[in-house]
Amino acid sequence: MIAEERWSRITNLVNSRGVMTVAQLMEALDASESTIRRDLGRLDAMGRLRKVHGGATRVSSSEYVMVDQSMSGRKGLHVEEKRAIGAYAATLIQPGDFVFIDGGTTTECLVDALTETNATYLTNSLPHAQKLLAKGCRTLLTGGEAKPLTEVMVGAETADILRRYHFTVGFWGTNGASPDTGFTTPEFEEASVKRVGIAHTKHPYILCDSSKFKSISLITFAEFNDTIVVTDRIYDQQLYDTGNVIEVMGDLPL
Repeated sequence: MIAEERWSRITNLVNSRGVMTVAQLMEALDASESTIRRDLGRLDAMGRLRKVHGGATRVSSSEYVMVDQSMSGRKGLHVEEKRAIGAYAATLIQPGDFVFIDGGTTTECLVDALTETNATYLTNSLPHAQKLLAKGCRTLLTGGEAKPLTEVMVGAETADILRRYHFTVGFWGTNGASPDTGFTTPEFEEASVKRVGIAHTKHPYILCDSSKFKSISLITFAEFNDTIVVTDRIYDQQLYDTGNVIEVMGDLPL
């Protein structure tokens, strides 16, 4: 049985019964435990079911992200995926570039990985600015109101400052990502700043781990085809079909 057929059968079983154990799926599909567990991991990443201890449960829709998490609360999530995304994104910066780096834990991994000091960096993130300075990078910081939860600068002043600049390359985080709803975030002021920054960047990139493809937040700040997306793995055919998603861990086992 090919993987797609197996995934379809697993999804149908979980959706029809609400919950299935690994043992039940092994028996129903005549498959090994390792195969079922691997399949559940892939299907969970696609958003087609929810993997739980010992099995899986059905999901009815995407998860809505109503509020931002703190930086400290997000740092322990999807660490290896974020590091791989950040390492790839760092290779996109060339000597002489004027680079915008948005706040967030995935973009922080980019800052940690970058080695190009012959470029100019502007960020609205207080911790990113400190790290860039420590690397010896020419660093500019936007004005605006400091948001305690995510340690980024937001508001009308921040957006006005970004309108003065034209970046050669830029990198943004997101709370949700979908070809249908675009890139989303919970707060209006932060969405406005992201929207202006992307509009003033020649080569904009969204850095997001694959869990974000299962989430939708309150405000769209960019359409899905407005940027290039850098993620760890692609599990959904719809994402392959967009043609603007870069997969940096696709050849690695789950």
